[in-house]
Amino acid sequence: MPWPLPWPLPALLAWGGAWAVFVLLLQLGLPGIAALLLATACGAACSLWGATWWRRGLIAAGFPLSLALSGTLALPAWAWLLPLALFLLVYPLNAWRDAPLFPTPAQALQGLAAVVPLAQGARVLDAGCGLGHGLQALRQAYPQAELHGLEWSWPLRAACALRCPWARVCQGDIWRADWSPYALVYLFQRPESMPRALAKARAQMAPGSWLVSLEFEVPGVLATGRLEAPDGRPVWLYRMPLTP
Repeated sequence: MPWPLPWPLPALLAWGGAWAVFVLLLQLGLPGIAALLLATACGAACSLWGATWWRRGLIAAGFPLSLALSGTLALPAWAWLLPLALFLLVYPLNAWRDAPLFPTPAQALQGLAAVVPLAQGARVLDAGCGLGHGLQALRQAYPQAELHGLEWSWPLRAACALRCPWARVCQGDIWRADWSPYALVYLFQRPESMPRALAKARAQMAPGSWLVSLEFEVPGVLATGRLEAPDGRPVWLYRMPLTP
C-alpha cells in the first residue's frame, strides 16, 4: 500500500534498497545478470509504495535506469531488456488502461454484507485482484462465499494465490471473462474503465446480481445504494438490471 511519506521519499528509499540488494548479491558471488534481475524485482515490489501508477512506474524503473547510466556493470546489450521484461510482467501494457495495482484498503467493504446479503456459497469475483487486497476485504464481508480472483499479470496472480489460498485465483483478462456465473462482481478500476464495466455488466450479469465499485461510479445509471469506506471513499452498489 502507498506509504504516508512525502514524495519522493518512497522512491529514494526503494532505489536505495535496490542498490543495497544489488551490491550485496555481487559480494555474495552472484552473476551480474542475476543480481540485476533480483534487485530490479525488489524495486518492482517496492513500487506499491507509490500513491499513483505513474509514481509506481518511476519507483520500479529507477534502479535499472540508474545502474545503466552509472556504468557500474558491464553487460551485453540484450541483458538490459530483462528488467523491461520483468517490469512488463508485473505491469502488462493492456493493464495500464485499467488500474494496475490499486490495492483495496483494509476494511473498505465492511458493512457490505448487511446491505447486499448473499446466499451461502454464492460466487463472488474480484475482477483485477492484483495482490489480493480486494479478496481479503471480500472475505471479511462474505466468509461463506466462494471467492474468485482474476488477474492479468502472471507474477501478481501467483502472489495473490499465495496470499489468498482460500480463493480461486486465475490469470486472465477481466474484459474477456464471463461475469454471468457470479452473484457479485467487485471492481476497483479507474473512471475511464467504468463505461466498459457498465456494458459488460448489462450484457452478462443476471437479474438480482450485484456490481460493486470502490470509489468510481458507473456512468449513466442510478446506483442502488452507497456505502462509505473508513477512509471516506464511496462504495457504489448496483443491482441488475441497471436503472438509467
